[in-house]
Amino acid sequence: MKHRINRKTTPKVAGGMPQRKNNHKLTPNYWNSSQDSIQIDEEKPGKGYKHFLKKKDVLRFIKLIPNWNIVSQHLNAIVLANGQLDVDGLYFNNGVICISAWEKEQDVLINSEYFKAHEELFNRLGVRAAKRQNNYFCEFTVDQIKAFQLLHILLHELGHHFDRIKTKSKRRSSRGEQFAEDFAFINEAEIWKSYQEEFNVVF
Repeated sequence: MKHRINRKTTPKVAGGMPQRKNNHKLTPNYWNSSQDSIQIDEEKPGKGYKHFLKKKDVLRFIKLIPNWNIVSQHLNAIVLANGQLDVDGLYFNNGVICISAWEKEQDVLINSEYFKAHEELFNRLGVRAAKRQNNYFCEFTVDQIKAFQLLHILLHELGHHFDRIKTKSKRRSSRGEQFAEDFAFINEAEIWKSYQEEFNVVF
């Protein structure tokens, strides 16, 4: 059985920029410079984690997002990042979205608060879940992992980005986690049918 995963109710938002590690001039990249086009990048997943989601999946998915040309303005990169305990995704205010690698074993133990907040989506995806004290043991297939990371995690972090670029200063997201969650659930519902057609899967 997998160790307990105390997932956050919603993915975190990170507002800072990576710190300089030396006095050398930084090479321009999506962390410190605006990009002419959105970069799709992949980091090593880390020990115990795996990228079930691939760069090609992200490219296929973003074509389905309503008003993509608007909501993705000033977005510099989508990164398949290293896995981190309790972190499904991150948004950085320099226009970088990170989606964390998933646990290799696929099945996870999720706390009740997180499970209840996403139970409707888990049910639609057909995720098998069993209550264990104050947690839920959830069994995910590869297709379910990909769908959850795209239809919720990516859309949630994109919600933070859209929130930021709609502010006057365009420096920080202002409406918080609930705005990002609502953005994700609204767009997920609109994409649901086209997602299954594009990825040739039925839940």
